[in-house]
Amino acid sequence: MQTLSKQIEDIILQHDNRGMRQVRGTLPPGYCYRAARMILDNRGVVLIGTGFPVSGSFETDGPIGAIALYRVLTELNCKPVLVCAPPISKIFSRNYMTWELPLVDWDKSKPAVMKALKNLQPRLIVSIERPGITADGRYYNMHKTDITELTAKFDIFFQESQSPSIAFGDGGNEIGMGNVRDTLTALDIIPAETTCDELVIASVSNWGVYGVIAVLCRLLNQDLFNIFDPETIANYLVDNGCVDGVTSRQESSEDGFPISVGISIIQQLRDLVFAQKSARSA
Repeated sequence: MQTLSKQIEDIILQHDNRGMRQVRGTLPPGYCYRAARMILDNRGVVLIGTGFPVSGSFETDGPIGAIALYRVLTELNCKPVLVCAPPISKIFSRNYMTWELPLVDWDKSKPAVMKALKNLQPRLIVSIERPGITADGRYYNMHKTDITELTAKFDIFFQESQSPSIAFGDGGNEIGMGNVRDTLTALDIIPAETTCDELVIASVSNWGVYGVIAVLCRLLNQDLFNIFDPETIANYLVDNGCVDGVTSRQESSEDGFPISVGISIIQQLRDLVFAQKSARSA
């Protein structure tokens, strides 16, 4: 499984243009496997935070992976809940179990988080492309623009919950990147400080989710990629105001990559996982 996880991580780090291959050397190999194992070991209520604010809306990277993971977790008899702030919470709540966070400061956010933890009793906390708080107590995007007032403080779940946590990121300013804080000083960003139990890095955070799903496919001997279609999800999000986080255009792409690139990543993961399975069976 360590070898498979490494091969998966090679795939999801293709097209890297934000330094994640450099960061990879800081992480113990096998992070996709460990994240998948953590999911299987903590079935129950899973809180999934996502939604990175961009141009008055939110970006496609994160929500696509969040919906994909939500559907996979439902198939695994978990109880996923999407935890986010307006406007994305209003869109998600039409079709998914959602817990809305207020867009207020850290101190005012804490009671809302504590209420969620008490009411939902999560077994696992997951962040997919969520801004992480920095050393100065603010939040920044990849251009170093302060987005604090637009950002729900999902980090508090990672600080206050006793549940294990997984975070997905691709640039260094996301929740979980505190795990590799020293390495991030070499990148042209304002790095996040929030840590997690298992950090999954990829060239696009959605692809990190696909990497973990690929390991789940192997562990469960099941093609979980059949459960969701990234293009359909992307179109749904774009139709509801979602934009590309790099181009700020309302189009079915993610971090400047056409959605077809993400679909090709899934196909490579499928080929890897199921070709190896066939080889073992022969």
